[in-house]
Amino acid sequence: MKTDFTRRAALGLMGGAAALPMLGRPALANTKLTVGALRFTSHAASFVAYERGYFADEGLDVEFKFFQAAQPMAVAIASGDADYAVTAISGGLVSLAEKGAAKVIGGALREEKGIDGQKILASNAAHAAGLTSPAALGGRTYGMTQAGSSFHYMGSKIAAAEGVEVTFKPLQKVGAIIGALKSGQIDAWSIVPHIAKALAGAGAVKIIGNVADYLPDYQVTTVFTSASNAANERAQTQAFLRAFSRGADDFNAALVDKTAGEDAAEEMVKLIHKYVYADKPYEKAAKSIRNGAMRISKNAALNTASVKDQLNWFKSEGLIKDSITFDTLVDPSYAEMI
Repeated sequence: MKTDFTRRAALGLMGGAAALPMLGRPALANTKLTVGALRFTSHAASFVAYERGYFADEGLDVEFKFFQAAQPMAVAIASGDADYAVTAISGGLVSLAEKGAAKVIGGALREEKGIDGQKILASNAAHAAGLTSPAALGGRTYGMTQAGSSFHYMGSKIAAAEGVEVTFKPLQKVGAIIGALKSGQIDAWSIVPHIAKALAGAGAVKIIGNVADYLPDYQVTTVFTSASNAANERAQTQAFLRAFSRGADDFNAALVDKTAGEDAAEEMVKLIHKYVYADKPYEKAAKSIRNGAMRISKNAALNTASVKDQLNWFKSEGLIKDSITFDTLVDPSYAEMI
């Protein structure tokens, strides 16, 4: 998965410290990087940047390392097993940032009004027993990978908004959560639409609500790296973000805003299929991939209010220290803070 090109043109500056600057040609060539990812449509910006040579244009020789949950990805960044990654903020990531091992440098997937986003699901058994809306979650079991994961955060915020309590069941991997929901071992879960709609369409679960109704501006995933890269590898980090942002622009135009035309949309779905539902025939995978098209932030802009809300929730749950601040987690010099 390695190719070599040279950057030929610069992206426009966004202005101020929030810009992703390009001061002439980058002094990077064949710089080897490992990028952490999940096999989700929401990680498409990285896949597009690789497949269309945007990383290579920046002198970055990228290979992917795939994970099945957010927290192991954060550990991999801290240990040097991955250089950059895209995933949800987790308690593990925040704790690593507090120890000076990781930094969020931008935003990726986010909930946006008018764009179909993450879904709240009920098992068929729970639905038949009355779990037909989030208001009926009281006393139910809710799936998550680990404590402090995005699933834990979403479930807690939804339950709090409805004035009910749920019991969280940690199952470590997304695949295990899916299996538990389908078999009725847990009652509820929330997940990105390409998974949620595929499960519901197959009759395996029921959709009972939208995460955006409870977290309308949720910064679902972020771009992050080691604190060392953020502090000491500025040119490399800017180059990564430029390439990633080009991939996000292509993805948004093809499948979110749908301004690039149907041919471009079909081409985009075929590109993503190399990484998402690759074990399924294209004809079956294509609909699910299109269903997963949520906004990826332009120029890796980060929703600061959402990040601060997540940090406050972690503190309220006793998952991180009260002394941790936004600046502990985020290096705001790389991308626009909105």
